[in-house]
Amino acid sequence: MKLSDLAALPLTYPDVGATASTPPPGYHFLRRTSVIGCGRERFEQAAAAGMRFGMLRGAGLRVESTTPTAEEGTDVLGHLGPVSAPCRVVYVIDEPDRRGFAYGTLPGHAVRGEELFLVRFDHATDQVIAEVAAFSQPAAWWSRLGAPVTSLMQKVIAGRYLKAL
Repeated sequence: MKLSDLAALPLTYPDVGATASTPPPGYHFLRRTSVIGCGRERFEQAAAAGMRFGMLRGAGLRVESTTPTAEEGTDVLGHLGPVSAPCRVVYVIDEPDRRGFAYGTLPGHAVRGEELFLVRFDHATDQVIAEVAAFSQPAAWWSRLGAPVTSLMQKVIAGRYLKAL
């Protein structure tokens, strides 16, 4: 699969944007957070890296994208070894104390669903917090067959995302 092939593909799930609120029923849900530093400067640095797909790259994925930073509609092709994960950015958060994006799966991905990558600044504690949230269900026969392994891998990768920034 090539990055240029993704533009014509539809998202593979109906609940677009649901990582911004309550996860839809019928999906496996994951939310992880980690304090990654303190201070406004650290927030700005981590947020900028996150918007350049830094959580993905730092977790060991090779990332191809149609724009250098996450924008709504950006197509993303992540590669982890021989596995490719085609996705599209479905929304962007660009607020003074919260920055990030969510992308949704496209045909050819092992699961169907959405994943949020967010960096936020907590004024009360001066902490910078990285957050990953996702809802998914198997989309390929092999991911259905290996659902427990797929779920474990998602948790491992989420931990790697948080350490990446």
